Amino acid sequence: MIVHAIKTRIFNEGEDLFRFICRYIKNIPENSVIVVTSKIVALSERRTAVIENAKTKENLIRSESQRAVRTKYVWLTVKDGMVMASAGIDESNANGKLILLPKDSYAAAKKLRRQVQKKYHLKHLGVLITDSRTMPFRAGVGGVALGYAGFRGIRDYRGTPDIFGRKLKLSRTDVADSLATAAVLVMGEGEERQPIAVVRNAPVEFRNTINRRELHIDIDDDMYSQLFRKTK
Repeated sequence: MIVHAIKTRIFNEGEDLFRFICRYIKNIPENSVIVVTSKIVALSERRTAVIENAKTKENLIRSESQRAVRTKYVWLTVKDGMVMASAGIDESNANGKLILLPKDSYAAAKKLRRQVQKKYHLKHLGVLITDSRTMPFRAGVGGVALGYAGFRGIRDYRGTPDIFGRKLKLSRTDVADSLATAAVLVMGEGEERQPIAVVRNAPVEFRNTINRRELHIDIDDDMYSQLFRKTK
């Protein structure tokens, strides 16, 4: 698998995302995955805010979350079935504004895939919209998939044998988040200005339709649920 991050100029709020991508990607081979950071997707949707004080920022975080609890450093929130800091609202590389997450990353990925397929005459193409996330008890951030289209997001090993013939009961690979982590590592977090990438030879199953809930685990069934039961 080869991840090629692409350096661009600064993306402007309200700019057309498809045209921006086409400006920097001139050739896309079959069986590729285009990776786009959620920040420029949100900017294209004008998902920004100017916050005057801490209280209005708190109100915005709460309105963007299904669950929220204040911690020492940030608001710990649940949004779109994922745990994240401050509902994904980000101040970095935002030029004085707050940038929210895209309205619907799955819908945005689906639309972009359709546009790129038509322009470049592609049959097998994936689109992945990424963000960065922290992990409990780990320093630094890794990548996470907010939405995707064109490939299956999970690989299921349940019911298949391991190398010694033992039937696997729980094993599944989170393909979408694994791919996002690889891409975010190459794209960078600071001043690299590499908001898009092309992944070639990715070990994914390309398909026209996806189940956008295939990665979701209900909070009552999640092994970490005891950590969140006291949140409101």
